[in-house]
Amino acid sequence: MSKKLTQSFDVIVIGAGPAGYSSAIRCAQLGLKTVCIDNWHDEQGRGSLGGTYLNAGCVASIALLESAKIYHSLNYRLKEHGIQAESVGVDIARMMQRKNTIVEALGRQIVDAFAQHKVVCIQAEAKLLNERLVEITPSDQSAVSILEAKHIILATGSSPIDLSCAPIDNEFIIDSSMALNLDAVPKRLAIIGGGVIGLELAGIWNRLGAETILLEAQETFLSMTDQQISREAYRIYTEQGLELRLGARVISAKKGSKKVTVEYQDNEGTHALRVDKLIVASGRKPNTENLADAEANLLLDENGYVHVDENSRTNLPGVYAIGDLTLLGPMIAHKGIEEGLFVAEQIAGIQNPINYGLLPSVIFTDPEIAWVGQTEQALRATGEPIKTAIYPLSATARAQAIGQTEGMVKIIAHAETDALLGVHIIGTQASEMIAEAVLAMEFSASSEDLARTIHAHPTLAKALHGAALALKSQK
Repeated sequence: MSKKLTQSFDVIVIGAGPAGYSSAIRCAQLGLKTVCIDNWHDEQGRGSLGGTYLNAGCVASIALLESAKIYHSLNYRLKEHGIQAESVGVDIARMMQRKNTIVEALGRQIVDAFAQHKVVCIQAEAKLLNERLVEITPSDQSAVSILEAKHIILATGSSPIDLSCAPIDNEFIIDSSMALNLDAVPKRLAIIGGGVIGLELAGIWNRLGAETILLEAQETFLSMTDQQISREAYRIYTEQGLELRLGARVISAKKGSKKVTVEYQDNEGTHALRVDKLIVASGRKPNTENLADAEANLLLDENGYVHVDENSRTNLPGVYAIGDLTLLGPMIAHKGIEEGLFVAEQIAGIQNPINYGLLPSVIFTDPEIAWVGQTEQALRATGEPIKTAIYPLSATARAQAIGQTEGMVKIIAHAETDALLGVHIIGTQASEMIAEAVLAMEFSASSEDLARTIHAHPTLAKALHGAALALKSQK
């Protein structure tokens, strides 16, 4: 195998997930000669842009959840509309085909955007050699070459964490990516991890008829959310049939007789349950293994995250790391996208810093959960003077009309200045409603500003207005 310097660029982007492709396109828009290197391949071995987010994560999950919601409605909610349907079934293969078609279409959009902006795209593995050189190795291991650039952006994303107590066998014990490609609905399903990923997967398969059990090691449910919202979520999801076992620490998982036996401990002792499938959804780790040559001296922490400053700069001059590779903000796609744009503009001499304190978070379940800003418990812990108000979705005419009345909007404001400190929503289309709260907080709005803003009626957004009015009435 020969190694030679084949081409020079202004910017090399390693990884074509949301952070990587956004950064590459923005670099090209700003007149920088840009190449993006990616090594994701689909089940047929074809290159596929978009990373985990598109191919085996959020987009795929949302597509399947939408199908699952329709199936559930056909079985359980049509009669209240005066609609009758008989012999309703589910074709998992067709459902997966629809999901794959959506993923492929969005992937082609990235390819088209690269072509439009003249971003060079190379399907290969990439390794950082130093602050200026990247080694690329095609899938067939031939024609290893070296690319040079003034700036290098690392955006290789993350992958599921493996558990030694539940080794993946790709058949009975699977990871979160494989859980989006099952060929049948399991009769009984267990999921290790009651965080965002585990809960989203549980929502899909529970809606499709699987008896679903979530095993969460923490004693509290959705500890990162506002406690009032998490309590409401626990109630709603439990009533939907999800079995949420908290404080459940898995000891082992063994397959046998086409079943998986899962042993776990909680405050009452050791328990065992037998399931058809076990999904391991216990978090994600940064994809930094083999990302950089040892001689490059790229600084990582003990968990493999790339060390960066507030400008996403690594310890190597001209080398940046964005998205899931760093601990700047949570592992969410829009955080990576914003960092991709931020770094591209920074390279071009434009400085538009990111406000990490106002990153919206969303859990795509049914109903959805979305929030921005701080939780009540965090603010109480610091002694901040606050006032809170909630407004139930059931009080809005739109929620009643569409039969989606579960959930609430909660607003937290400073008791003295009335500045908005946090907005938390559980309910249908919470992911869309949170955008208004993010914009309001970005422009330093008060709860009175929100209350004085005219909202169309009848809409779900009226719940935000109602919560703001409730705050306004407090003395």
